[in-house]
Amino acid sequence: MQVRLANLHDATDARAVVELLDMYSQDEFGSSAPLSPAARENLIPGLIKHGGARVFLASDDTIAQQPIGLAICLLGFSSFRGAPLLNIHDIAVSPAARGHGVGTALLLALEEDAKSLGCCKVTMEVRSDNHRAQAVYQRAGYHGSQPETWFWSKSLG
Repeated sequence: MQVRLANLHDATDARAVVELLDMYSQDEFGSSAPLSPAARENLIPGLIKHGGARVFLASDDTIAQQPIGLAICLLGFSSFRGAPLLNIHDIAVSPAARGHGVGTALLLALEEDAKSLGCCKVTMEVRSDNHRAQAVYQRAGYHGSQPETWFWSKSLG
């Protein structure tokens, strides 16, 4: 298993990121629908423009010839700790590769990257009904916050 930072300026890596995110979007724990044409078109330029995106691709030639896992992370800042943090915005593993340690490998790689950047913690949101992902995260040492924190949002159009 190999996990590496994606080069968003490389067409092959960019295509893999979009395709893996689209696969995840179509999953029951995504949006249950493909990415919109606008999202597909704007994903890579938007991540580059953000400046704090850390995108990881996982590969294993024994499973598939193309990347099989993705983690899109965004650098943030913990005001209470006065230090950067890394938020896992999306993590996805292709269906054929699930159960082969891809998610765990992605988590280990992004944690090492976060440490190298001086981050104080890694954060994420996980759906309450995504028990498979929760089990992976718990085995890797992640847990809910105490008191429980809810993720709220408001669509702006």
